[in-house]
Amino acid sequence: MKVVIIGGVAGGATAAARIRRLDEQAEIVVFERSGFISYANCGLPYYIGGTIEDESDLTLQTPESFWKRFRVTMKVHHEVTEIHPEEKTVTVKNLDTGAVFTETYDKLLLSPGAKPIKPELEGIESGRIFTLRTVEDTLKIKEYLTARHPKSAVVIGGGFIGMEVAENLKESGVDVTLVEASDQLMAPFDRDMASFIHAQVRKHGIHLMLGHTVEGFADTGQGIDVRLKDSDRISADMVVMAIGVAPETALAKSAGLATGIRGSIVVNNRMETSAEDIYAVGDAVQIKNFVTNTDTLISLAVPVNKQGRIAADNICGGDSRYTGGQGSSIIKIFDMTAATTGINEKTAMTLGIDTDKVILSPMNHAGYYPGGRLMTMKVLFEKGSYRLLGAQIVGFRGVDKRIDVLATAIRAGMKAYQLIDLDLAYAPPYSSAKDPVNLAGYIVENIKNGVVKQWYYEDMEKIPRDGSATLLDVRTPAEYGRGNAEGFVNIPVDELREHIDELEKTKPVYVICQSGLRSYIACRILTGNGFDAYNFAGGFRFYDAVRNDVELARKSTPCGMDDI
Repeated sequence: MKVVIIGGVAGGATAAARIRRLDEQAEIVVFERSGFISYANCGLPYYIGGTIEDESDLTLQTPESFWKRFRVTMKVHHEVTEIHPEEKTVTVKNLDTGAVFTETYDKLLLSPGAKPIKPELEGIESGRIFTLRTVEDTLKIKEYLTARHPKSAVVIGGGFIGMEVAENLKESGVDVTLVEASDQLMAPFDRDMASFIHAQVRKHGIHLMLGHTVEGFADTGQGIDVRLKDSDRISADMVVMAIGVAPETALAKSAGLATGIRGSIVVNNRMETSAEDIYAVGDAVQIKNFVTNTDTLISLAVPVNKQGRIAADNICGGDSRYTGGQGSSIIKIFDMTAATTGINEKTAMTLGIDTDKVILSPMNHAGYYPGGRLMTMKVLFEKGSYRLLGAQIVGFRGVDKRIDVLATAIRAGMKAYQLIDLDLAYAPPYSSAKDPVNLAGYIVENIKNGVVKQWYYEDMEKIPRDGSATLLDVRTPAEYGRGNAEGFVNIPVDELREHIDELEKTKPVYVICQSGLRSYIACRILTGNGFDAYNFAGGFRFYDAVRNDVELARKSTPCGMDDI
């Protein structure tokens, strides 16, 4: 059996190694148009910033090392220009010599990946404008930093690459402006949770411009001007475009393979395309979202590696299946960590899923053990069924552990209230006896059993302030004095019973505290005394962070923005 693979890196290289492990006799040829066949794509921004110092650390395998271990022929600087499914051949161009030749195959695997989006804007071809997708891109940026010593940069796009490049340029001493067309960074997060990311970015001196659209560029001789719609232009020494990627599927389309979302390659759960004996994996393929069972694109390393292995199994006569992706991802933002899995609230609303949520701010480990840090968690579930839909966490320690537990719970089909049943490791330096994931489950269980009723940030402007409801802040007077929500009166929870006769039982009571715990206790006191009480999800800490961020964004956005 002869297997031809188009594209190395994660999908192609993984598949090639797996095929060899399953079939020692197979002939395996990989064509890669760049000069690198297996590299740490996710580590590229950290080489720019100097965290990864040695360029060779980015290269996981070379053509020589791959041949020595796996007897796979890796041909770099070779571009496949045509696929002929009926003849089972591909046309290949040697980019070094210009020679064109035909290669036959029994099985063909496409792993072309995705390419950075570069809109057709005036001045886009400037030598001061960079993208980041390959090792060559990274070396080009690093060389520019070393030779030119730029003092300022504009990063366009607030996704994973944009955020990581902005951080690493800032860590290199460059003054960075981050421009994002939408009203938030990091689209997998909901706007409220993104508020904590925005605050972290601003805290570390990055100029954040949300809701701004780039219209063009102009070289000035000394630098480059970035023209913005409805705003002043920005002058900088360099620009990094990171507005997203598009599936690299021109080859597949010309071969007549079925395509889907944004031109992506349609595959089944065996990673088979519409053409016999042709498989496809990675950023270029359309997959199923595990949570919603809808078609989607997910450009992340973990799904690509899984798909490469599955395709290899099936090429070698197996029957492996890809069960879909749920977008589990994590990012370092200076000393903070942000992570997500499953779908977010805005996606659930778009799909018409009736959704509820819990928001909590637990410590990463036992409160009495030194060095604890708060994290903010948002866990989404379907009303009625309590099916887990997704989770988002922002914090400084222990975020990775909790998001992985929640990702596993989603994959296992657990109900949100069943999070209380998870038997998680505990010692004071690592967690609490009630782990944050367990705590989320306890809150959901209380909702399910009618023990607590919630209200949310988006309800703050809707709750009655005409005297028909009681608005109650149960923090200490000192906390209340440092900031409070308009119209809320202060009765500390420990004094509530002594003042309960001052409240009218005919009025609903909307209760808030710093994190949601004391207000929950207050709600139980009130409910036990015949009141209709509602607990604010997330507490004043959450409310204040979101409110402040919305105000900052409104001031910096040309046309303003609505509250989330």
